[in-house]
Amino acid sequence: MSIQLRTLTPRISLRSISTKSKLHQIQPPSNSASAPSATPSPPNIQYGPLSAAQKAYLDRVIRVDQAGELGADYIYMGQHFVLSRTSPHLKPIIKHMWEQEVHHHSTFNNLQTQRRVRPSILTPLWKVGAVAMGVGTALISKEAAMACTVAVETVIGSHYNQQLRVLMNSYNVDLYHKETGEKLTQDEVLKLDKDERVSEELKKMKEIISQFRDDELEHLDTAIEHDAEKAVPYILLTEGIKLICRGAIWTAERV
Repeated sequence: MSIQLRTLTPRISLRSISTKSKLHQIQPPSNSASAPSATPSPPNIQYGPLSAAQKAYLDRVIRVDQAGELGADYIYMGQHFVLSRTSPHLKPIIKHMWEQEVHHHSTFNNLQTQRRVRPSILTPLWKVGAVAMGVGTALISKEAAMACTVAVETVIGSHYNQQLRVLMNSYNVDLYHKETGEKLTQDEVLKLDKDERVSEELKKMKEIISQFRDDELEHLDTAIEHDAEKAVPYILLTEGIKLICRGAIWTAERV
């Protein structure tokens, strides 16, 4: 029976990775001087443009995450093809995780199109490699397939956390009064809620990455619950797959 290829996306979740990223809240000063004018509400705020470096980083995030989700999609496709026959009791579990990866992959495909981000030129290689990883680990054993999930989701979860830290700490832009065009003072900015200081585009991006990160961590926990650590040799298998995933991420960011 032939396997229909679809996009793969590597996902990673570690138990050591906190399910919720640690956001640094900016607290307004307790004794701030009175502002010269009333602080505008969010609908009356104009967000300044991103810098060239910020735009380049966002493009890199979308390109590598699209490649990663494509890889995860194909890995689960390969595992589902094998395990649905050799371990039918795992079929609904693999299918559920696969469907989430398909959604992740589709989301980044859309973002890639909307922002006109160049995809990784090694996309065909990611597809073949991901299917091979999914089929290969599932053929070894169901435990090896779950160990593969642990390794992939660990790397991806960590990678998503790193992206969230950058987006939360390095994406401040100037804010302006929409009606007057005047730049908000520091006091006015501090009176705004943290979410109000960030454009809808960036808020949406952070929400997507945060949700997908949590999904990946859920996959990791599911794999542990289904005997991933009983795979032989577990350490060699998971560390080898982690190394491959990190290499793929590094390459996809640049090629």
